[in-house]
Amino acid sequence: MAPFILIVEDEADLAVMLRYNLEAQGYRVATVESGDAATLQLQEELPDLILLDWMLPGLSGIELCRRWRTKEETSRIPIIMMTARGEEEERVRGLATGADDYVVKPFSVPELLARVKAHLRRANPSLMSNALKSGDIELDRETHRVSRSGKEVHLGPTEYRLLEYLMQSPGRVYSREQLLDGVWGNDVYVDERTVDVHVGRLRKALNRGRAKDPIRTVRGAGYAFDEKFTATG
Repeated sequence: MAPFILIVEDEADLAVMLRYNLEAQGYRVATVESGDAATLQLQEELPDLILLDWMLPGLSGIELCRRWRTKEETSRIPIIMMTARGEEEERVRGLATGADDYVVKPFSVPELLARVKAHLRRANPSLMSNALKSGDIELDRETHRVSRSGKEVHLGPTEYRLLEYLMQSPGRVYSREQLLDGVWGNDVYVDERTVDVHVGRLRKALNRGRAKDPIRTVRGAGYAFDEKFTATG
């Protein structure tokens, strides 16, 4: 299961931008606009990391952080505070309340993504493992090698990135547009039909003989790494 990140931010444009970039990295993301909504979300599913705005309607981010740190179930969740307050004493106050990190608006998105990844790795190394395994397919992020049933599968760089992206969230359906953004990057113009071509190449490389196809096509929606393959492949 991909890491789950909760964004608590009442500025709609910023929340949308953060969600878009985090999902492009393969994370599962939920966004809420207030402390009350965040509390309800925490009751449904505990996140692996929280991006928390300092200034919120109702309870402030500082007060939410303080409360979450006093509860056993939320005490160890990494919290990155987002705020327009850049003064040293305010940063100290945020960190003293229990925040793990602090970014000042406007911030660099690549830097924030790097901080998210670092805190996730520190809090739960297994979430950011260098190896992905599903059924008889193994992907090694350090060596960029893929094997199936112990035999190496030779993939081109794009097919490798596509497989890695899909394997991070088994069962999740990605549209062609989402795959283009996540695998090729949103700064590169590539026709959506290119996704179909590379999915076909990936399938051809993986599915030798009578091997089960791990890529599920969802008509009118896109592609997913089959969660049933994960369980029984």
